[in-house]
Amino acid sequence: MNVAILDDYFDTLRTLDCFAKLAGHEVRVWSDHVQEVGALAARLADAEALVLIRERTQIRAPLLERLPRLRLISQRSVYPHIDIEACTRLGIVVSSNMHAGAPSYAAAELTWGLVLAAMRRIPQEAAALKAGAWQTGVWSGLRGKTLGIYGYGRIGGVVAGYGKAFGMQLRIWAREESRARARADGYLASASKAAFFEECDVVSLHLRLVDATRSIVTAGDLARMKATALLVNTSRAGLIAPGALVAALQAGRPGMAALDVFEHEPLHDPGHPLLKMDNVVCTPHIGYVSREEYELQFADIFEQILAYAAGRPAHVVNPRVLQHPALRR
Repeated sequence: MNVAILDDYFDTLRTLDCFAKLAGHEVRVWSDHVQEVGALAARLADAEALVLIRERTQIRAPLLERLPRLRLISQRSVYPHIDIEACTRLGIVVSSNMHAGAPSYAAAELTWGLVLAAMRRIPQEAAALKAGAWQTGVWSGLRGKTLGIYGYGRIGGVVAGYGKAFGMQLRIWAREESRARARADGYLASASKAAFFEECDVVSLHLRLVDATRSIVTAGDLARMKATALLVNTSRAGLIAPGALVAALQAGRPGMAALDVFEHEPLHDPGHPLLKMDNVVCTPHIGYVSREEYELQFADIFEQILAYAAGRPAHVVNPRVLQHPALRR
């Protein structure tokens, strides 16, 4: 098959052990980011299989309709960036392993790195030292403080364990089923969503972005946080109501934020309000970006290509497509 890989910024995939799975296929890797439909259509004109790295490129009907040879999109995790209905109509299989049984330790580790960096102001202190200053203030530790996990799933559970290891008190807010699982694991669930935001010193978001969770964190929720509290988001920016976080930080509740995700990505504007705030630590959506995580993810993604080539599509998120005439020839 002709396989196209988009947005491999550092040309990393060819250096992975799992890349050998594509031996025998024609593979073209693009390391820059392009979103314009005409340019993408030209790049992908011969592609039969398209490999996506998370949500870096939007794949919508205007593009898909210009790719008559495309028969498979292979990726991992959620797919709000893909027009699934258009794929089904055009006979394009979308394979995406949702990895329900395995947490992303890379994302959990980055979350904890951001917690430490923000509470102890590590980036600010490092920058000040390079500028000739020796210590800029006295900041807060974690032991004895309350860590709130919003969304007790695979990653949230791992982060909760990190908090426990650091001597923090844990509070959970999530769906009732998830709260019950957290209680079974020995953690306390808050009495209400309002109480959760009021009592936590650190709130870390670990929810998938779906229709039910979009804007689930409101301006009112943020206003309930302590002036000394930290909000951490390594999940999706859309979990927070548009504009609410900037306004809340400007108002002083919460007092800090640590973010790996943004409403519009990639973010190249150094004048963005969040990047200009001294009380915010930002990273460029690198929660899943580690060599170990890439090996896990792309082993799945490449296996999905092999399964399709063998006539046994796997992890199909649009199963109606399997009845499409283009796939029944």
